Amino acid sequence: MREERAVLTFRSLPELNSAQCSSPRNDSGALWKSARLSCSILGNGGGGGNFASLTMVEKAERAEFAPSSAQLLKHPLAMLAYVPRGAAIFMAGAVAGAAAKTVTAPLDRVKLLMQTHGVRVGQESAKKAIGFVEALALIGKEEGIKGYWKGNLPQVIRIIPYSAVQLFSYEFYKVTYPLDVLRLRLAVETGHRTMSEIALIMLREEGVASFYYGLGPSLLGIAPYIAVNFCMFDLVKKSLPEKYQNKAQSSVITAVVSAAVATLTCYPLDTVRRQMQMRGAPYKTFFDAFPGIVERDGFIGLYRGFLPNALKNLPNSSIRLSTFDIVKRLISAGEKELQQITDENRAKQG
Repeated sequence: MREERAVLTFRSLPELNSAQCSSPRNDSGALWKSARLSCSILGNGGGGGNFASLTMVEKAERAEFAPSSAQLLKHPLAMLAYVPRGAAIFMAGAVAGAAAKTVTAPLDRVKLLMQTHGVRVGQESAKKAIGFVEALALIGKEEGIKGYWKGNLPQVIRIIPYSAVQLFSYEFYKVTYPLDVLRLRLAVETGHRTMSEIALIMLREEGVASFYYGLGPSLLGIAPYIAVNFCMFDLVKKSLPEKYQNKAQSSVITAVVSAAVATLTCYPLDTVRRQMQMRGAPYKTFFDAFPGIVERDGFIGLYRGFLPNALKNLPNSSIRLSTFDIVKRLISAGEKELQQITDENRAKQG
């Protein structure tokens, strides 16, 4: 939306010869902030009394009506109103992203195991694929309940700023990408190494470049994924009857459908990225990896792990949207409480 600006123009009028302007003052009787500029222009000689007046005011609350510490402790939500709205929305996006990723982490780890099985087993096994149920059972058997969240810490660290600044995802993705590689290594490698141990091993044995394996297909997939996702979201939402378009349930369902279509379109790039991130992967570039996977596993190999990924998208989208909506509602409630306290204080002093 184009921002409208006020324009103040001064013109010379021959019939007027002098001007007197009062300095800006605050009208003590009303609640006004820095407020009044008044210009009176006197007439030229005979007629007496020609004048023009300009007044600019901005309404504001007087400091004495602000809530006390006791009032804020009694109404803690009102304190949220003091947080800049931009910062609050930023935090809402971060909390929503972290919550969604943590809840869906088990499905994400199953997907990673299915995507990278062929590279991990190499020539050791004739079995080139692992099923969803088999991968799910394998994690529980070998690592217990905690194993389903293995690698989630670097994912959450990465997703908090990434979700908060998603509109600037291209540049920020390159900064947070090493955490994505660490998360994969933690998720697919056996044992109980920590994130720092994995990072040191990668640095020592593979060099700094290992933290950026698979970055090419990752960046290649960002633009089409966002384009398909937003395009489908807009098309599906507009196809709904008007009375349903603004309902929260419609937004959740639309988000799930659009994410599923975008994932189906771009998923092969994600598989290529994951296999390139593996330690000892035979692929160095996207042009090596894509035909290599097709030759070894067929085109179906590009969609390994798609089922858990699709199952993950439903709660992921729902949790993210719901959490974001809850935080925004809390902010609005805080603003209302602050206004209510201010009104009460004004009434008492009036």
